[in-house]
Amino acid sequence: MNSPRLSLLIVARNEARQLEPCIRSGDFADEVVVLLDRSEDGSAEIAAGLGAKVVAGAWPDEGQRRMAGIAACSGDWVLELDADERISPALAAEIGTEIRDGKADHYLIPFRNHIGDRWVQFGWGAYNGVNAKASLFRRGHKKWIGGRVHPAIVLSGTRGELRGHIDHYVDEDLTAMYSRLNRYTALAAADAVERNAIPRAGSTIRRFFSRFIRSYIQKRGYREGWRGVALALFSAMYPVLTYLKIRERRERR
Repeated sequence: MNSPRLSLLIVARNEARQLEPCIRSGDFADEVVVLLDRSEDGSAEIAAGLGAKVVAGAWPDEGQRRMAGIAACSGDWVLELDADERISPALAAEIGTEIRDGKADHYLIPFRNHIGDRWVQFGWGAYNGVNAKASLFRRGHKKWIGGRVHPAIVLSGTRGELRGHIDHYVDEDLTAMYSRLNRYTALAAADAVERNAIPRAGSTIRRFFSRFIRSYIQKRGYREGWRGVALALFSAMYPVLTYLKIRERRERR
């Protein structure tokens, strides 16, 4: 019986600086697929030079972009990464064992999120980042739903959990963090206007406070000093900025 094949899928846009270490962290995979969305830097040349299959095009919708990447993979299993993510050696060894045994159809993988070079353990999960993702799955058992930012996913079959982690270099510094907030809220506002899903002002204000509390208190962001405050403000401002950008877009119509 042949061993199951693993495809490493990396979806990126203008990530020439990050792409090589990301690909090299997954060099145990049978296939590397790099889907480049509207990239204008040297990402394609870097990926091809490392032996990856490059798929280039334009997918403004993140859900469609992710599904196009999965469709380009030929492996029995798919491991999804963003360019700012790295597979730890412990996770690489664990993945090899799990896909051979086939105990589950998708696996939740813990994340170590970094701001700059610092591993920030607490405060994530309320819009600003995640502590774990279902990044490893058997083909056909993960589907992305349409959306410009943070699209929903549908998982099927049995779930497993891995102990090895992915290192996620989320933001270089506070400037990068709040640039990401600005970008994400603009995309979320565009989605909301398109769907005519306009939030109420009162609920938006309540979410400002509830999201701050969730990140800073419930997710223990207070243990991270000023970084925890920054993450909590990111979470709190996300619904507010999205709401204001929705109002701005509607006035321009």
